[in-house]
Amino acid sequence: MKGIQHLVLGSLMSVFAVSAWARLGTLVQQVPGKAAVRSNPFEGQQRAKVAGAKLFARECAACHGADGAGSGKAPPLNQADVQAAAPGALFWILRNGSLRRGMPSFAQLPEPQRWQIVTYVKTLKPR
Repeated sequence: MKGIQHLVLGSLMSVFAVSAWARLGTLVQQVPGKAAVRSNPFEGQQRAKVAGAKLFARECAACHGADGAGSGKAPPLNQADVQAAAPGALFWILRNGSLRRGMPSFAQLPEPQRWQIVTYVKTLKPR
């Protein structure tokens, strides 16, 4: 009986977590408008993409997967809403993170490195 109660309680908690997630929208949708309008100074630069790939492997791949396809810990970055997001929105997410969603802040990285990561993320193949 205890096992069944635990299973039911776990299922209910999952339902509440999913509904809370849906109410909040994606993290991209939470970015303030004035942050989203910032443009990437490295956009389209191959050297920035290569540097961003190295930084991504070091800083992001453990959670988001080596190819950005996500894992149990973190959502995929090759999904449509991330790929359609303004570079400034992705930069804001890297800078601020979201404790509620388990996304750490990468404010400790210099600004150019965060832009390089954004440059690389924007080249991931959408699903």
